[in-house]
Amino acid sequence: MYLLLLPVGLIAYHVLSLVYKTITTRSLISIPGPIYTRFTKLWYFNRVRRGRFEQDNIDLHRRYGPVVRVAPDHYTINDRAAIRTIYGTGSKFAKSAWYEGWKHPDPERWTLFPDRNMKRHGSAQDPDPDPHNMNTHSLTTTTAETRKRFSSLYSMSSLVHYEEFVDQCADIFAQRLSEHAQRAQRLNLGYWFQCYAFDVIGHITFGQRFGFLDEGRDIEGTIAALQKVMTYSTLVGIYPEWHPRLFGPLSKFSWSGAGGRAYIMQFVQEKIRQHNGQPKSGADRGALQTQDFLEKMVLARDKDPEKVTDYHMFMMGQSNVIAGSDTTAISLSAIMYHLLHHPAVLEKLRREIDDFTAQGRCSPRVTYKESQEMPYFQAVMKEALRMHSATGLPLWREVPAGGAKLGGYFFPEGTVVGVNTWVAHYDEEVFPDAKSFRPERWIEAEQDPERLKMMNDMYMPFGLGSRTCLGKHISILEMSKLIPRLVRDFDFHTDVQQWCTENFWFVKPTDFEVTVRSRASPVAGTV
Repeated sequence: MYLLLLPVGLIAYHVLSLVYKTITTRSLISIPGPIYTRFTKLWYFNRVRRGRFEQDNIDLHRRYGPVVRVAPDHYTINDRAAIRTIYGTGSKFAKSAWYEGWKHPDPERWTLFPDRNMKRHGSAQDPDPDPHNMNTHSLTTTTAETRKRFSSLYSMSSLVHYEEFVDQCADIFAQRLSEHAQRAQRLNLGYWFQCYAFDVIGHITFGQRFGFLDEGRDIEGTIAALQKVMTYSTLVGIYPEWHPRLFGPLSKFSWSGAGGRAYIMQFVQEKIRQHNGQPKSGADRGALQTQDFLEKMVLARDKDPEKVTDYHMFMMGQSNVIAGSDTTAISLSAIMYHLLHHPAVLEKLRREIDDFTAQGRCSPRVTYKESQEMPYFQAVMKEALRMHSATGLPLWREVPAGGAKLGGYFFPEGTVVGVNTWVAHYDEEVFPDAKSFRPERWIEAEQDPERLKMMNDMYMPFGLGSRTCLGKHISILEMSKLIPRLVRDFDFHTDVQQWCTENFWFVKPTDFEVTVRSRASPVAGTV
């Protein structure tokens, strides 16, 4: 008898909570959405679990309009003014509780990406630092302070220190492609792009490649572990109250997302130990005076150990490993996928690259500066990232004190709102014929400043405002150097008419199979 009281009590509590929310958010009653979303998160959870929510979200807005309910107190918005309000510089909209799923439950083990505290107090000093423990750090630094302190590591001016690392990985990648061409062997290009991106981020962060490109093999199961982290964090974030309860028990099992996170932490610690055991000398650096992340951070730590600690080194290294391969690999895949399905665009881009090569403006190892001077390539890259952004879920934020008016509705404090990059990028009013891959739209818009501004306002593959992806410039560096080289030096073919993807935060292709052959040098100077 008493056992029946527990479920009855839980149901009663849930009903009363819904009644309370309905009363306190009467201004939102008229917001449309699937009927179940008024009462439970299960509809949203199930749709996300299916791994295609980027398409579901687009369909919802086409059916219901610019503001859609997807769960109690959760609303996705497609509105240009709302994007500026929610994500613009100086916004007071903090990240929502969904990001709790991306944290370690121990608050001392904080990282930048999921940090929700916009007004953390105190100095940057760790009051009781343990030099032997890279796993914990006192919560004394604001997100803004930490981002500002380390943003120079990701800045445009730092790219010169990383370009040689990218070139070395691109050389090996090109060699692997040549070997596949000689054997007439099919390959999963998306997977190989991830191997490339992983080795680049290892080289840039720790001064050594991880070795993925050597055999095209998942080194120590790292890629698989990352995918488990993505799946777990994406789903548990919908019910963040369960994360502290589940993480500890699940972390003991390697098959779980929590176990995957524990593995990544150990992986990063080992790479830092290896880095610290290998003294650097000027002779190692090459002509471009390369300098990896950890070298830069060690110099900063030695200069001011109160502001840069061992934990900061661990935290930034872990962030690079978790976020630095999938996003770039997905973007590289998107560019090549759309080029292979639009031969006229591919041919036009190839002519541009061949012309630059003939004029001596495109090196065998394409430089970042050279790629920036190719207008059609820039348009191709931008259009591909519009059509297939790496992230495919709403960027959830909480409405700050005082509430906010968004998309014609007043949202009370604490309401969760978000814009999905895919929804913004497929807005037909901003991007007419949005389903068409047409790089020319960006070049044409340069003649219409008002339209170009509107397009750029809705263009957010790396986020917007103060929480823009820190690694944006590094990702663009990797794409800018590799894609022109691949288009110039290789021919690709795919029989995949419509690829399959899986969306657990990152919209990752699963079957981008291609054949490749080396291309005859079209002009002098091409290798």
